[in-house]
Amino acid sequence: MRLERSRSTSVEPHLARLFPSQRWQVAPVQSRLAEQIARMTGLDPLLAQVLINRGLETPEQVQQFLEPESLILPSPLTEFADLGLSVELLLQAIAAQKEIAICGDYDADGMTSTALLLRALQALGARVNYAIPSRMQEGYGLNERIVEEFAGSGVQLILTVDNGIAAHRPITRARELGLAVIVTDHHDLPPELPCANAILNPKLLPHSSPYAGLAGVGVAYILAVSLAQSLGRTEDLVTALLELFTLGTIADLAPLTGVNRRWVKRGLALLPRSRFAGIQALIQVSGGLTSKQENQAFKPEAIGFRLGPRINAIGRIGDPQTVIDLLTTDDPMLAYAQAMVCEQTNQKRQQLCEEIEREAIAQLEAAQLDLERERVLVLVHPDWHHGVIGIVASRLVERYGVPVFIGSYEEQGQIRGSARGIPEFDVFGALQYCQDLLLKFGGHRAAGGFSLEADQLPALRSRLRDFAHLQLQPEQLKPLVTVDVEVHLSQITWELYHQIDRLHPCGIGNPEPVFWSAGVEVVEQKRIGKDQAHLKLVLAQTDLDSPQKIQWKATAWRWGRYYPLPTHLDVAYHLQSNTWNGETKLELELIGVRPASTRPANPIHRGNRSQGMAVVVEEKLEEQPSLPAAPEKITWSCPEPPSLDQLQPPQWLALEDLATLLPQLQGHLLIYGEQRPYLSVSATPALIAYDRPVQPCEVFILWTLPPSWTHLRWLLAKGQPRQIYVRNSQPQRPTAPELRARLRLHLSKYPDQPLNLLELGQKSWVAPCTIVAALRDMGYACGGFPPTSPLEQELLRLERWYSYPPQELAKLI
Repeated sequence: MRLERSRSTSVEPHLARLFPSQRWQVAPVQSRLAEQIARMTGLDPLLAQVLINRGLETPEQVQQFLEPESLILPSPLTEFADLGLSVELLLQAIAAQKEIAICGDYDADGMTSTALLLRALQALGARVNYAIPSRMQEGYGLNERIVEEFAGSGVQLILTVDNGIAAHRPITRARELGLAVIVTDHHDLPPELPCANAILNPKLLPHSSPYAGLAGVGVAYILAVSLAQSLGRTEDLVTALLELFTLGTIADLAPLTGVNRRWVKRGLALLPRSRFAGIQALIQVSGGLTSKQENQAFKPEAIGFRLGPRINAIGRIGDPQTVIDLLTTDDPMLAYAQAMVCEQTNQKRQQLCEEIEREAIAQLEAAQLDLERERVLVLVHPDWHHGVIGIVASRLVERYGVPVFIGSYEEQGQIRGSARGIPEFDVFGALQYCQDLLLKFGGHRAAGGFSLEADQLPALRSRLRDFAHLQLQPEQLKPLVTVDVEVHLSQITWELYHQIDRLHPCGIGNPEPVFWSAGVEVVEQKRIGKDQAHLKLVLAQTDLDSPQKIQWKATAWRWGRYYPLPTHLDVAYHLQSNTWNGETKLELELIGVRPASTRPANPIHRGNRSQGMAVVVEEKLEEQPSLPAAPEKITWSCPEPPSLDQLQPPQWLALEDLATLLPQLQGHLLIYGEQRPYLSVSATPALIAYDRPVQPCEVFILWTLPPSWTHLRWLLAKGQPRQIYVRNSQPQRPTAPELRARLRLHLSKYPDQPLNLLELGQKSWVAPCTIVAALRDMGYACGGFPPTSPLEQELLRLERWYSYPPQELAKLI
């Protein structure tokens, strides 16, 4: 499997051509439930199926999704433990006219957060200034230089935005100098929190909280609004700041669920007629709006493809002060001048990305790497601009379907890089696995940054390859296309397109619907654009009810290298409107193709529509599994672990400082739990095993508890530990609808196989009794399994289990 692996002759053997190498994940059809939701909402059944794919099954869930204003929100003061203290510290600073300083960040989230709090605090009478570290010289987050400068200029309160949660040394230094510190951040929590006076971070909230998905700008917005409310000064401030909240939330790719969905929907309606001179100028330099567009709410792509890149370009290769001035000025002339700087910087950013991507592809293809052997790509070049290599890494992941670590050489013989992953690969875990080779690193599961001495590059490449082999199987080394529902080309209408607006705003956590059509004919195709980089096509499919062929125009961005595509394909796509010379047309935007299906097209039947109701006139010929009409028996197994009679009672301890503990350990060590770290071999003298003990292990580190007492007994019986360190964190668990959806998918894939409750439970971090409760909720009779509580109660019980203190666990044995 080499870099040219996408060359395929399977569709038309007489032509050797490049063909997109993808793996499709098509959601199982649940036609009965889709019909029910369609009747209830007036949505097309095709879009009702999309809602099911998003985990929405009950009337309450669907209503809250379609009408986010109906969501009953808890007060942020009850959700964020330190919010009241943060407001009090700011009130005292404003009353005493103490100097407040904001430490921001150079990405869109950090810059919009900084501008939001600058505007809010100035409007509320505070003395406030700001600083943003240099991307190229200092890197991300609050540092000791900034702290010293703040202290030297008379600052008495530091307020971090979109950073600070891992800034232990700078915050400790600030406290030594007598400064108060409020951290507002949304990044992953370190094992120990810094010694700030107050910390606001949605990662400290339960996963079920509507505030759990806030970006940094969302935390800043809540703090600003709470402060304004405490002073009785909300006036127009709250609504105005929603524009900056929306801009930062979408540009940062925050999930558009929970409170984000509600507030972003409001903000998108405000942006076309923004009261901020800077946003109006940014709209103007990015193409402006027609009179019709001025009276319509923005869609997220207007930020993702127009406003956001121009702001982010400044953070990558420009001066962040440009964006802060842009978003805080009320002078239209200054705003337009700064917007033009953003525009010119973005053009330079685009050029840099194109050059680096072209050079990276040439480097990779010249190396003729075997991706099945490598499973990760590592590229370094002395002339690549660090500010944009993350964008290039994302494009290479999209092209090759494997994780990409890309870097550039800096002074003092060091490499500084960015990494992007695929769904099955943990980027932050990979960096932890290599930490003894790195000078500095950070990030999360999907992306990260790092630096190292240049002479460590061969070792890093080898270590990353080892880690990739631990995590990835060969079948996962293709770009993933997640598909919602099959559609016949004759079913595409303007009505369907406009109904998609009810699902907006779409983005992370609520992606734009992806349709697919089977056995489509490519009637015309040609390359278009600069360097012939894109494809323009005409696709056709025979009508369901007549011999007539239905045709639609389609665009495939960045697919020029695949020209010509085979004449018959399955296609996956978004619907998009395209306005040219005053005429607006509906078109398809291709995101996936595969060899044509041999079966006939079989989309969900939509029936006749009357007064907003879906009336089904025909059943599907080959309906896939959905909710059973009557209780069905299901075969299950839940293997009992060996007896613990021979186990010497281990010592149970709370895990407090992993870095201090590891050098003290000897013998064999098991590390288990969701998002548990990968350790370098030099981190501890112990021999490390992950997840399952293959032999006795003297020490267990449980990053999270196993999903149940049964799972824990299996671990104890196999590992025979003498000491067990428990971190007591809550793993990411599914909600009730998500669990039911996962079980439906499993049952549709493996209809004749017994359910192994232990294996299913481990995959979703739920107990066997939780799975049985979900199955019984779905109408399945799990004969022989003890009685269970309703599913929601079982999930609450599971939350209490994961918080069980070590001393209580010791009593169970």
